[in-house]
Amino acid sequence: MTYTFTTLASPIGELKLVAKGSRLAAILWENDKPGRVRLGPMSEAADTPILIRASQQLQEYFAGTRNRFELDLDFAGTDFQKQVWQALLTIPFGETRSYSEIARQIGNPSAVRAVGAANGKNPLSIVAPCHRVIGASGKLTGFAGGLEAKERLLTLEGCEWSGAGRMGDLFLS
Repeated sequence: MTYTFTTLASPIGELKLVAKGSRLAAILWENDKPGRVRLGPMSEAADTPILIRASQQLQEYFAGTRNRFELDLDFAGTDFQKQVWQALLTIPFGETRSYSEIARQIGNPSAVRAVGAANGKNPLSIVAPCHRVIGASGKLTGFAGGLEAKERLLTLEGCEWSGAGRMGDLFLS
């Protein structure tokens, strides 16, 4: 099946929203690493209903008026990755979890590194909130959109972590 996409200008850069049929399949970063999320051929189609809903909900999120997404999602990955990505969906707005907490949540406490790798391949950044996963020390760790974007998202949500506030004033500027 061909994927359709549209772009969205956001406070953290241009995002590419990708649909597969009636489901949101990916949110890609402006400077995303090629191949981080494997998708098939794409064509631009801003009038796709799921892309319109996703754009509206993301704009509301960035405006501070939405703290939960209501979108049909299409996670494409291994069973383990899907398990991790489903766990991301349970992290409440404004809260964080560590990689080890996610590993315990999915019943595989020794899979901390594998959870980190799956988190890095999350195709639905922001909506499946991989930005809410931080290191066990409370410090920010890798993020496909970059650590500044991660910090800005956490600041928008009012999250606290080690080093909080270092770049937080950049979000609304």
